[in-house]
Amino acid sequence: MQLFLRIANLSLLVLFPIAWFAPLLRAGLLPLFGLSEISVISGMQSLWETDVILALLVSFLAIFAPYLKTIGLALVQFNLLKDATLPVLTWIGKLAMADIFLIALYIVVVKGIGIGQVETAWGLYLFTACILSSIIISGLTKSSEATPSSSFEP
Repeated sequence: MQLFLRIANLSLLVLFPIAWFAPLLRAGLLPLFGLSEISVISGMQSLWETDVILALLVSFLAIFAPYLKTIGLALVQFNLLKDATLPVLTWIGKLAMADIFLIALYIVVVKGIGIGQVETAWGLYLFTACILSSIIISGLTKSSEATPSSSFEP
């Protein structure tokens, strides 16, 4: 089980960057002009031009929090960081879910106003799956760390 959790966690180090560049949604002002794809990265680029504070918040929630948690969890899994850091890492991972909430809120607001057309894209599902997988992996790591391991201690 430990090997599976380690591989799953390390795979997130590859999947998160893919999710950041993948299209989260397709938005268009009018149905005649087609849809433009919006990713985490392209959304942050737009935010930097209009609202730096919100751009910093989204950067932390979408990029730094999940990646920091994944790296920290890998360090715990390979016994390079103490198990006592697991609650902090889990909390950091939950912050990343706030980003999913923000994206969902934007979609609901735009669809509710009825000005344009918004469609969710595969990147939103990938990003959500990465965040949820990270939370599940950290929860399973916590429970499996509590069980006796096969390694011996002097």
